Formats: sequence, C-alpha cells, structure tokens
Amino acid sequence: MVFTRLAAMVMTMPGIGDQAVPVRIRLSFAFLLTLVLTPVVMPVAPAPPAELATMALQVVREVFIGLMIGSVLRLFMASLSVAGEIISIQSTLSFAQTSAPGLVEPSTTVATFIGLIGLILIFSTNLHHLFLGAMVKSYAIFPFGTAASVTDSGALAIRTLSEAFRMGVQLSAPVLVLALVFNVAVGLAARIMPQFQVFFVASPLMVLFSLAILALSLGLIGMVWVNGYGRLLNSFAGVTGG
Repeated sequence: MVFTRLAAMVMTMPGIGDQAVPVRIRLSFAFLLTLVLTPVVMPVAPAPPAELATMALQVVREVFIGLMIGSVLRLFMASLSVAGEIISIQSTLSFAQTSAPGLVEPSTTVATFIGLIGLILIFSTNLHHLFLGAMVKSYAIFPFGTAASVTDSGALAIRTLSEAFRMGVQLSAPVLVLALVFNVAVGLAARIMPQFQVFFVASPLMVLFSLAILALSLGLIGMVWVNGYGRLLNSFAGVTGG
C-alpha cells in the first residue's frame, strides 16, 4: 500500500516523473523510497485487511491519492510552459519547435529552455527535498483507509492550474510590455511612412529586443517561480522555507 501511493507520485511528479526517464528507473526509485519511508509511516498504518476485495479497494484509493498529489505538483510546472509560449509568440519565435523532455508533444524552444531552467532550480535550491516531505505529510492529510474526495481533488487541480496560468502571464510580463510598446511604435511608423518595409525591419529587431529582455529578466523569473513553487510544496509538506 505504501509502494502504490509513492509509485503513483513518482510516476507523475516533475523531474524523476518526466517522460524521458525510463519507467523501470522510476519504479526502482519508488521502491527505494518505499523501503526508506515505510518505517516512518508504520505508526499510522492499519493492519492489512483480511479480504482481497477490501485490499484491492484500498490499493486503488492509494493510487488515486498518489496520482492526485503528483499531478498537482506537475500542473504548476505549466506556468513555465505558458510563459515560454507567450514569449515565443510575442518574439515571433513560436515557429521554432523542439523536443521537450518532460512532454510528449513538441514545444517551442523558449518554453523548453525555461522549463529546463525550472527543473534545474528545483534541484539546485533543494526544493526536491520537499517532495519527500510531501510524501510523508500526505499520510497525515490522507490517512490509510480514508476516502479522497473527487470534488475536492478537482477543485485543487483547477485552482493550481489557474494559479499556474496567472504566474505564467506574470513571468512573461516584461516581454509582453515590450511587445505592446514595440508594436504600437511599428504601427505608427507604418502610418507615417506607408512605403517603408516595416515588417522586414521590425521582425529582426523584435527578436533581438525580446531575447535581450528575456536574458535580463531571467534571474527575476527564476526567483519568482521558485518562491511560488516553494509555497505549493510547503502546503503539502507542512514545513516552512524552501
């Protein structure tokens, strides 16, 4: 029962649960976590049920709880994808597609770059330690044998996804402001000089300015995102700091 919940979380959480990581490695990591965390959660573990049907029901419940927590932790990673997609569209780089390690479908180059930075920040700032705290704390929030509400889980997922979208727009705000000012200036120039080939001049300048603004604001983007993701992990892990 401990393995089923931890395996479901490991298969869906960011980093180790990405599609690029082989399934055997993820399951082996979940098995090692089970050996480590089982003595910690044993005081709250009930006696094994005598009936097979009851055991199967509890296993399904544990898988659902693990998938719910792991999916919520992964949903917040969508903020980086949203920010990267918005920056790509505004900088006219949205046609440059590449393979994102954490996703099945291809993503824009900027979105993939920002997503990889997010994963690096998780491990460099020790936020992955809070993953273990969330695993242990989940047994206090959802004890063995308790039913997890599907309605509450859906509300939590919607709230997390909306927060991720809001943060994605917030992270891309510098490039959004630049694109707005630049497009207004280009429109005025096109009205003043109709014969001037504005498109051929504006497109390279837009790419250059967008990448320059992105480079200058990359540190701030990482700091804001790490703080937001740390708050989400703290809500599961029940600890302070990040």
